[in-house]
Amino acid sequence: MSNKPPEFDPQHMSEQMKNSAQQIWQAGLGAFAQAQQEGSKVFEALVKDGSKLQETTLQAQAKMAEAAAKASAMASDLGQRASGQFDRLEGIFEERVAKALSSMGLPTAQDMADLQARVSALEAEVKALKSGGKG
Repeated sequence: MSNKPPEFDPQHMSEQMKNSAQQIWQAGLGAFAQAQQEGSKVFEALVKDGSKLQETTLQAQAKMAEAAAKASAMASDLGQRASGQFDRLEGIFEERVAKALSSMGLPTAQDMADLQARVSALEAEVKALKSGGKG
């Protein structure tokens, strides 16, 4: 029994290398095709998720705008109510102060205005009498 190395056959070796290269090339093409297919699926899924997120965001913005408008209307209404209440309280306060001043015998603003008008009228009459008496 001899342990001779196998004979070197360049034709056979060339054929094997050619077959190996062909298989490597085909495996690469298969990997590329699979990556393209999976990539487009991933891309489509991302587009779909992005569209959903955009729609949700737009809905949230619309709801926020609606809530802001409602809050603004409520604040305006509350301001008007508060103003009305304040005017009512102011009237009650003025009424009570006028009663208190009246009970103390002090003149009201209207009394003072009437008195001023009477004094002005009397001054005019006195002036007229003085002018007429000298002439």
